[in-house]
Order: sequence, then structure tokens, then C-alpha cells
Amino acid sequence: MSELEDELIAKIKIMSDTIWDGKPSQTDINNWLDNFSDNTADIFKERLHALYLLSQFMYFSSREMRELLKSLYRDLYKYPIIQGIRRANNDTIDVDFINHEYAKELKNTRFLGVGNPSESGAHLLYYFRQENSLPKNLFINSHEIFDSITADGTQNFLDPVITRYVFIDDFCGSGNQAKKYSESLIQAIKNISTSVEVYYYVLFANKTGLDYVSSNTLFDRSDSIFKLDDTFKCFGSNSRHKPQDLPSIDWSFAYNTARKYGLRLWKDFPLGYDDGQLLIGFFHNTPDNALPIIWFDDPSNLAWNPIFRRYHKIYGDA
Repeated sequence: MSELEDELIAKIKIMSDTIWDGKPSQTDINNWLDNFSDNTADIFKERLHALYLLSQFMYFSSREMRELLKSLYRDLYKYPIIQGIRRANNDTIDVDFINHEYAKELKNTRFLGVGNPSESGAHLLYYFRQENSLPKNLFINSHEIFDSITADGTQNFLDPVITRYVFIDDFCGSGNQAKKYSESLIQAIKNISTSVEVYYYVLFANKTGLDYVSSNTLFDRSDSIFKLDDTFKCFGSNSRHKPQDLPSIDWSFAYNTARKYGLRLWKDFPLGYDDGQLLIGFFHNTPDNALPIIWFDDPSNLAWNPIFRRYHKIYGDA
């Protein structure tokens, strides 16, 4: 074992003990490294570079996600509404008045997760409600937006006093999911009333994906707490992950290793969905925009031991 390998394993262990919720164990690391097992002279070099990539992984625990959910409510929802109240009332600083008006705005808002109740957006709403001390009646499922369709084929809101729907999710990568949502559910809302506002707020977002949502969907507002610019793209020209003072790490070799194995795991997107190239994951899941060598887990297609597993959506009948 080389000195650098010792240092990387020590770094990963510190991160596991302090910020990764005890993940992964040394056994998990060893099993993951065993994936890089081509019978070539480069096997040890591949594993060293895999370790380096793992040492760059950004993991967000439940504690950190809860703090981000506080920020989402405060910075993306509450503060802009309060600013709007003040602007509409000659920049008033009357705290009682502001709080009264804000309470009315909140009462006429409903928070929803992106996707069905089993997906991550809805999963995060539980923590979102807890951390921001919000009443349960402000949270609904998407089917509770609309009343039943009338005999003449028209549709109305189940609760016509609601003026704002806020959709919450953990991650926006390409923006395609938000666009699909906009084309169906959000379009139906706007068909009934263009004055009802619909927001799309996520904890993490690729900047390009969020820009795509802003330009190609019917959401009135879209924003995120943690924006991932091009420096988060692992092998991009401005990558923050590229080593500066580690001559033992050949960045071209790291790229070739990630891509070689990635092609076996997901030939269409060997470096992550839509060429995401991310090194990021959450306590509840890992986005498919991350490098597949990190999260891939599909024994029916190929045996691969993930280091931070991704739990895929399964569509269709059980």
C-alpha cells in the first residue's frame, strides 16, 4: 500500500466518522475497490484513483439536510413574501402588521413534494414540516389540488382560497422531471387560474438544469439553496476535484477509469445521467447524475458493489 493510499483511506475514515453518518465501513470500501479488478498491470493504479475520487465525495447527512430545509423555507419562501408585504405597504416596519399579513399568505399556501408520495420530494416534507414548525394542514398530495371533474368536463380547485402551491424536491439535475411535471400538473393548475402561483424549490440544483426549468416550464418561481456550477462537474475543465499537488494522481487516468467502468454499468451515461459527473449524495439516496461507479446497484445486469447506493424508481405494476 502506498503512502498516498494510506492518506486517502485515513481521510475517508475521518469523513465517515464525522460527517458521513458512519458510511462507508472499511469492509464497504474494500468491497467497492474489488470492483476495479481488471487483470491488468494497472489494477493498483485504478484502485488508487478510485480512492481519490471517493475522497472527493460530498455526502449530506440527515442533520445537514434538515438545516437546508430550514434555509429553503426561510430564504426562498418566507423572506421573499415578507419583502413583498413591505413593498406593498410603503416599506412598513410594523412587525405586528407584517406578521399578520404573512400568516394570511401562509394559510393560503400548500406545500407538496415533487412526484408521488413514495418519492424523495414527499419524503423530505416530513422533515420540512418538523424543522419549520408548520401545521399539517398546509401539506397535501397533488391529487388534493383538484375537485372532481364536472359533467361538462371542467375541473376546479378543491380549495379555491389557495393562492400558492410550493413543490419541494431534493435535487434538480437536467430539469427534465420538473418540465414533465409542468406539462401535466402545473398546466392543469394554470388552466383553471393563471393567478395562482406555483413554485419549484429544491435543495440542490445544477445551475444549467435550474436555468432550463426557469425557461421551459410554467413554474412562476424556481430556485435552490445549493447551486452546483460547472466546478462540480468532476472531469470538467474547471473541476474543483482535480488535484493540484498530487503527482501520483493522473487526472486523465482517473477519467478513463471512471468512464471505462461506467460504460459497463450504464453505457448511455457512463459518467452519470446527462453527463452529470457529480460526486454528491444524500443520506436517503444518491442522484443518478453522480458517477455510476459510486452508486450503481443492479445485480440482475451486472455484479457491482456500490459505495453509496442509489435506490431507483420502479415504474409499473408490482
